[in-house]
Amino acid sequence: MREHLQFYIGGAWVDPGRLQTIPIINPATEEVSGHVSLASAEDVDRAVHAARNAFAAWSQTSRSERLALFERIIAEYQRRMPDLARAVTEEMGAPIGLSERAQVPTGLMHLVTAMEVLKTYEFERPRGTTLLVREPIGVCGFITPWNWPLNQISAKVAPALATGCTMVLKPSEISPYSAVIWAEVMDAAGVPAGVFNLVQGDGPTTGAAIASHPDVDMVSFTGSTRAGVEVARAAAPTVKRVHQELGGKSPNIVLDDADVARAVTACVRSVMNNSGQSCNAPTRLLVPRARLDEAEAAARAAVDKTVVGDPNGEAHIGPVVSRAQWEKIQQLILAGVDEGALLVAGGPGRPEGLSRGWYVRPTVFSRVDNSMRIAREEIFGPVLCILPYDTEEDAVRIGNDTPYGLAAYVQSGDAARARRVAARLRAGQVNINGAAPDPMAPFGGFKQSGNGREWGEEAFGEFLETKAVLGGVAAE
Repeated sequence: MREHLQFYIGGAWVDPGRLQTIPIINPATEEVSGHVSLASAEDVDRAVHAARNAFAAWSQTSRSERLALFERIIAEYQRRMPDLARAVTEEMGAPIGLSERAQVPTGLMHLVTAMEVLKTYEFERPRGTTLLVREPIGVCGFITPWNWPLNQISAKVAPALATGCTMVLKPSEISPYSAVIWAEVMDAAGVPAGVFNLVQGDGPTTGAAIASHPDVDMVSFTGSTRAGVEVARAAAPTVKRVHQELGGKSPNIVLDDADVARAVTACVRSVMNNSGQSCNAPTRLLVPRARLDEAEAAARAAVDKTVVGDPNGEAHIGPVVSRAQWEKIQQLILAGVDEGALLVAGGPGRPEGLSRGWYVRPTVFSRVDNSMRIAREEIFGPVLCILPYDTEEDAVRIGNDTPYGLAAYVQSGDAARARRVAARLRAGQVNINGAAPDPMAPFGGFKQSGNGREWGEEAFGEFLETKAVLGGVAAE
């Protein structure tokens, strides 16, 4: 049983002002695995005050001082990777292999990437006799999700540290354990007191207190579009910067010259990965109408090879994160059946032999119309929709017909053709023919998928203000 009842504020583990705990449920067993405290507005105020006090000194540190700190953080993070992997599996149900191969390494990736960017980033540049200076924005409030907990913590904390900001982190109350270890890493690495602070709690109480706090200069939120709207509303009266990475319903366009079976198999694997709980998953698979039977057969075969089970074993996918998430997914699967989509694989209920834990049957619908709920709403589970199209123009239209715009995918035997289609898709990141992830590539969305960018050099700009010093450069 994990009991984490203190917060990390001002460089020390401190008791909450008023003890109120939240049970943490292991999604594989439905049993309580531990508790964390719920931070009140007063606890948030203490954390923000610590960050504000630390900002003056930290914002003036040199590039070399920050690089030295990153080296220590990376070394300590690497030492704690086994602990982090076990925590992620316990708190949100990711298979231990996925935690070890992806969940935890993505956190390290952002630390390494931020350090590399910091080595050469131009914080000052002349323009005539004016000096343009990029300065840290100040105190940052971070509200992060449960689905890729370390990825999202690191994607925010790393560039904020590199640019000289101080911060208060509130991780998801569903996945708090990995964040506690992250705070221990920061402490062991010697992050100065108050630069990084951790409070636990829920969105309506703790998250709202962070977003609305007058001494928080920017808030960065990752989660659902619905919750992102509430964060923006809470932040609006203090006119702070709001950065959001929100939902997605990403199209994956398989053009008529692609290897359909191979593209569909890869798509199924991508959607089912992490039990479908990835905001950029290619959940709308667009295939030529004439190739629909071939696509359905490939999808059914891929699902048949997907093993669902105990995340501490050899299963490909574990449970979804919570009962609430499981029930939402079930409702949408039933909606797909009711709306007349063809159920190719899976369906409602738990997989055979799994009577306990929030396990979902890997599900594929075909003959889906883009007006159906399962094509419009972010299901956030192992559910794939196959939509037929008639022409390339039709595919692009359907692909863009969504309130979201986080990611898109194109498959083609002709790379030049794929690039032409990619140029017409309204999404923040487009992947062509299964290209490998690029940690330096900016990540973020168009439309209701958010605003601003994370990852690489682009992420630094979210944490900087621009100052123009007229006469700051001596005239020649």
